[in-house]
Amino acid sequence: KQWYQRRVRGRSVIQLYKELQFMGREYPAGAEYFHSKCKAAFLKNKDETDPEKIKMLIDRGRFVQKEIEALYGLRKYRAMKQRYYDKEDMDRHSKIIESFVKQL
Repeated sequence: KQWYQRRVRGRSVIQLYKELQFMGREYPAGAEYFHSKCKAAFLKNKDETDPEKIKMLIDRGRFVQKEIEALYGLRKYRAMKQRYYDKEDMDRHSKIIESFVKQL
């Protein structure tokens, strides 16, 4: 049973890594920057053997994944807003969005 748990954790770590690498292709600071930071974070924890710590690290990775998704959603929203709103509306909405992002 223990080998099975290790195998499942290993698969979830690999799956998380692949998903983050895929998401990093459109990262605002550049794909290379994201890929190098992501790889360094995974390599830093590659020798971890404690199941609780591994679970905590996977959960943190899922949190980062959700934050990146939110960042991409916000970027798409801003692009649409620039296309369809006039300048005064954009300034007013930008202030509201910036205050919301600061709270995150």
